[in-house]
Amino acid sequence: MARNTDIMERDFKEIKKKEIQHAVHVIDAIEKNPDPYLKYKTGRPITDIKQMFESSVSKYSENVAFMQKFRKGEGYKSIKYKEALEDVNAIGTALINRGLKGKRISIIGETNYQWESTYLAVIGGVGIVVPLDKELSEDDLKNLVQDAEVSAVFYGKKYDKMFKDMKASGDTNLEVLVNMDKDMVLYLEDEQDIFNTDDEDLHHEDYSGNELSWAKLVKEGKSQVAEGDRQFIDAEIIADDMAVILYTSGTTGFAKGVMLSNTNLCENLMAAPTILEVRSTDIFFSVLPVHHTYECTCAFLMPLYKGSAIAFMEGLKYITKNLEEVRPTMLLGVPVLIETLYKRIWKAAREGGKDKTLRKLLAINNKTRKFGLDISKPFTKDILKVFGGRMRVIISGGAAIDPDILQFFNDIGIVAVQGYGLTECSPMAALNPDVEKDMRNSSVGHLLPGMEVKIIDKDADGIGEICFKGPNVMMGYYKNQKATDEVLIDGWFHTGDLGYVDDENFIYITGRKKNVIITDNGKNVFPEELEYELSKIPYISESMVWGATAEGTSNSNTIAATVTIDEDEVKLVLGDDYEQKDVEKIIWSEIDKLNDRLPLFKRIKKLVVRDHEFDKTTGKKIKRFVEENREA
Repeated sequence: MARNTDIMERDFKEIKKKEIQHAVHVIDAIEKNPDPYLKYKTGRPITDIKQMFESSVSKYSENVAFMQKFRKGEGYKSIKYKEALEDVNAIGTALINRGLKGKRISIIGETNYQWESTYLAVIGGVGIVVPLDKELSEDDLKNLVQDAEVSAVFYGKKYDKMFKDMKASGDTNLEVLVNMDKDMVLYLEDEQDIFNTDDEDLHHEDYSGNELSWAKLVKEGKSQVAEGDRQFIDAEIIADDMAVILYTSGTTGFAKGVMLSNTNLCENLMAAPTILEVRSTDIFFSVLPVHHTYECTCAFLMPLYKGSAIAFMEGLKYITKNLEEVRPTMLLGVPVLIETLYKRIWKAAREGGKDKTLRKLLAINNKTRKFGLDISKPFTKDILKVFGGRMRVIISGGAAIDPDILQFFNDIGIVAVQGYGLTECSPMAALNPDVEKDMRNSSVGHLLPGMEVKIIDKDADGIGEICFKGPNVMMGYYKNQKATDEVLIDGWFHTGDLGYVDDENFIYITGRKKNVIITDNGKNVFPEELEYELSKIPYISESMVWGATAEGTSNSNTIAATVTIDEDEVKLVLGDDYEQKDVEKIIWSEIDKLNDRLPLFKRIKKLVVRDHEFDKTTGKKIKRFVEENREA
C-alpha cells in the first residue's frame, strides 16, 4: 500500500534498509561459506522480484529476455530485457489505474510471455498474484477464485466464456477480465507487414472496443507512463508481505493455498546458482506449466535474475522442431519428459543398428574421461542435434528419476542432475552440483545454503521424516491455520517425505510418509523404492506399488504392483500380435529376478497389467489413492 505520511515514509525507508542489509548478508554468507559444493559465489543481493527484475534490466538491458512465436508458421520473436520492463511497467500502471492496487489477481493459460510479464507486473507493485492450474475444472477454478478473493483474471482465449459467466454470476469478487490472446496485432503492430490482421489466432471480429485484452492493456499503460504516471514504477514493496497464493492440489477439497513472500522467492534465487551455474548467455527452454512453482521459480524467475533468455515451446508435438530452432542451453523437466527423450534416443540408435556400438563406446568413454579424454563427441554429435546442438544442462525435478538416465546424458556431454523442492519451500531445498565428480544423482541433491535440515522419528535404518527450516519456507497456508500448524512446528517445515541426510548434506528420499505400506510383521515398505526398481524393466512404462488387503482383514500383507506397458519394447519381444497373457509372463519373469534380490517382506506377490494410463494430478503424478488406479 502507498505511504502518504512522513512517518510512513520513514518506516518504509527503515524497512527497505533492513531488507537490503539482509540481502547483502545472504550474499556475504554464501561467499564466505567453506562448503566445497558451493562453487559459484557471484550472485548479487536482491530484496524482491521487482528490484530483481529492474536490476537485471540495468545489468543486461540489451540481452534477450524472452523468445516466443506469436503466430503459427512464423519464427521466434525476441524481446529484450529493456523492452520487457516497458511492458511490465505498462501493465502495472494500467492495472493500478483500473482500481486493482492491493487486490488479488489470477493468471491462467499457456506458459508464454503474456503470462510471465503479467506475473512480474502484479507481484511488482500491483497486488497479490494467484496462479491457477489450467487443467482444473470450471467448478474447481471457481472455488479457488472465491477462496482467494480474486478481483481480476488474466486468461488464455479458451477460458473467455468461463470467466465471463463466472463474473456475471455474481458469486465472486471478479471486477476485471483480461484476455491474454486477443488483439495481439496491436502489440505486434510494428510488424504488420508480417502479421495478417485477419489471422484467427491474432484477431477476432467479435471484439468490442470495450473488451479488455492484454495487448490493449499494454498500450493503455504505455500511454499513461508517457504522460508521467509513476504510480507503478515507484510502487513500494515490502518483501515479507504475502506476494503469491499458490494452490497445491488439483482436488478442491484438499487444495491448500501456499502463501509466499518476495523474501521466500529471492532467497531461492540467490542460493541455488551457487551449486549449479546459470550464465547470462544461457537460453532456457520452457516446457512445463508455469503455474507450478518448479517452473515458475527455476525456469522463469531464475533466468531473469541471471540475465538469461527464456524460449517458450509451442506445444509438446513441436518440441523437436522448437529445440532445433531455439538451440537452447538449459532444460528443466519432470522425469517422464526426460525419460521420453532418453527412450527416443535409444530407439533411434536401435533402429539405425547403432545401439550396441553406442553402449560400447560409452563404456570405454567412461574410463578415458577420467584421464581427460572424451572419445564420444564424434559419435554423439547427431544425438546432441536432437537438443539443438548447444544443450548444456538438464535438470530433473518433481519426482524421482533413474540415476542411470542422468548418467547417460552426462556421458554424452550434457550436465544432467536432479533437484528437490516443494511448493512450501518456494520450491527449492536441494540441488545436485553441475561438476560430475561432485554429483550424487542417487541423491535428490545438496542442501541449499541458508537452509537447515533435520530428520525426525527415525526408524532402525535411520530413515525418518525430512524437515526444513530457512527463509525460503512459506508463510503458511492461506486461511487454514489448522493445516499450517500441522506442518510448521517451531519454524520447521515437516515435508511428509521420508529419507535421510549424509555427512556432506546430500539428501536421500525413500518415500512419502502417507504412502508407506506396513506389512503384517510390522515391516515398512516404501512403494517408491519398488517403483524405481520396476522402472528399470524395459516392458513397463509406469507403475504403482500398493498394499493389497487380505479379504476379511484390515492389514496390508501382500505387496502388489499395477503397471502400464511400453508397447514398443513389448513388440520387440512378442511381435505386433501379442496376447495379454504373454505380456504378463515376460513382466513376471523380470519381477521374479527383482524378487530374488529383495527380502521376503518386500517381494511383489500380485501384478495388475493396466491397458490405459493412470489417473494423474496436473503435475503428472499418479493419484495413488484413487481406487480405479489399483485394479483397473
